[in-house]
Amino acid sequence: MLVNDKSYQTVWMEGTSVLMIQQNLLPFEFVIHECKTYWDTCMAITDMTVRGAGAIGAAAGYAMAQAFLLSNSKTRAIAIREARQDIEHTRPTAKNLFYAVERVYQAGLISPENAKIEAQRVAAKDAEDSKKIGEYGNTLLKKSANILTHCNAGWLAFVDYGTALAPIYLAKRQGKDVFVYVDETRPRSQGARLTAWELFNDGVPHLIVPDNAAATLMAQGKIDLVIVGADRIAANGDVANKIGTLEKAIVAFTYGVPFYVAAPTSTFDPECKTGKEIPLEERDPDEVLYQTGIDANGNKIKVLAASPGSKAYNPAFDVTPAKYIEGIITEKGIIKAHHQAIKKLFDESHT
Repeated sequence: MLVNDKSYQTVWMEGTSVLMIQQNLLPFEFVIHECKTYWDTCMAITDMTVRGAGAIGAAAGYAMAQAFLLSNSKTRAIAIREARQDIEHTRPTAKNLFYAVERVYQAGLISPENAKIEAQRVAAKDAEDSKKIGEYGNTLLKKSANILTHCNAGWLAFVDYGTALAPIYLAKRQGKDVFVYVDETRPRSQGARLTAWELFNDGVPHLIVPDNAAATLMAQGKIDLVIVGADRIAANGDVANKIGTLEKAIVAFTYGVPFYVAAPTSTFDPECKTGKEIPLEERDPDEVLYQTGIDANGNKIKVLAASPGSKAYNPAFDVTPAKYIEGIITEKGIIKAHHQAIKKLFDESHT
């Protein structure tokens, strides 16, 4: 995607360094962050310098490659195993992370350079899959469409193009009249900060709305469909995504608004039978209690936005049962959120 007329990917590798857009500074600053070691990349994943299913996967793959490239040959076997454990403990919910680490780890057993090549392949496929998701998802959008999205599943959440926003970008380029209602997505505000920044940067008409405004918008008939991303999809079609997704799905089901999930097959977890088996990350309560931003002079500030002395609960994800999902937009087409459709998808992938 273009930023200030220059093409960027969300995360990439140069030499043995991993470079990424510093997403915690957006939308106020656009900065490229360098990770010189696998541990630096782990920290960037953990503190959400890089975030979003595909981008986390690509970063994790690059981190695994860094471990192979930078480890001492005498102690490489032990160091590589420890590095893999460190990387896999950064964000437990995102399936793409484990998918990428496994692929790069197996490649690295052949040679460190092979690990880097495989990490680059994982990243390239993520961008390619996202582009195809955009093409399939665009078929759902009529000449005029009002879309609600939750959290950020745009190009910042993947290596490029994105998933939930990819159909919207393509629709706009084809001259369709698309309008996006952007859930703010508290407490990290990825919708208000990242999705809105992406849409503004690309000239897509949109409004930031409170997370709790979706039901009213649907009741007023202002939403034609909902498109969200996913961090892990179980074998039966249950979907783990940013906290609050479940609420949107229930409301959409109630008002007859089609609810779609956009995700590549690398986000599916065939070994996970239902959403009840998906590990759901809980994050620091301070993300709920404090807000960050800039003051009138452009200075970065962090303020307490809750009752002093009160505690908070900060679940990062929830699980939406398959019964609320109209369909899943993948790089291979749009399928039903059903175990038979998912099984067929993977059976065809291996033939």
